[in-house]
Amino acid sequence: MKVAVLDINGKETGRNIDISDDVFGIEPNNHAMYLDVKQHLANLRQGTHKAKERAEIKGSTRKIKKQKGTGTARAGSIKSPIFKGGGRVFGPRVRDYSQKLNKKLKRLARKSALSQKFADKQLFIVEDFTFDAPKTKDFKRVLESFDVQNKKSTFVLTDNNKNVYLSSRNLDRSKVVRHSELNTYTLLNSNYVFISEAQVEFLHDILGK
Repeated sequence: MKVAVLDINGKETGRNIDISDDVFGIEPNNHAMYLDVKQHLANLRQGTHKAKERAEIKGSTRKIKKQKGTGTARAGSIKSPIFKGGGRVFGPRVRDYSQKLNKKLKRLARKSALSQKFADKQLFIVEDFTFDAPKTKDFKRVLESFDVQNKKSTFVLTDNNKNVYLSSRNLDRSKVVRHSELNTYTLLNSNYVFISEAQVEFLHDILGK
């Protein structure tokens, strides 16, 4: 299908680009998107939490009071969890939260997210652009042209757009990525997605299999 190409001022350039129905026009698979987002968020977890259990606490191992005749419960060690400063029962341990998904499912999830954004009219194709120098005000001007300065937006641009990337870093609602960095979570977490002409072909190549 053909889609109009916009310039950085938010106006149509008069040119159209063909985008693949297999990438931007499929029936979104909600479960695939859920699994991919779940994996992405799980992989971000560090898993460095740790609490000492009674075997890891430093302290005397002597029996702190006699077994019988005290009128209270038996106690064999000051490191017992029932005492202040003792070990923690079933405390958190260092662990790896990362999950694995097969490539076909992840590809389906990204195509579903792109198709969902396109169907909701929240995805646009823009002409390739760059800045002569990194300036936040230049990137803000682009956002204002599309009226998305107060919305979450993602720009999928080419690798040689370092100045555009640097210009966007101070804006917490906007993100500039390459096609290889694009994931389902980023797509769904954005109100609007802007893809440069050059990146459309890359997306066709990596997702249209």
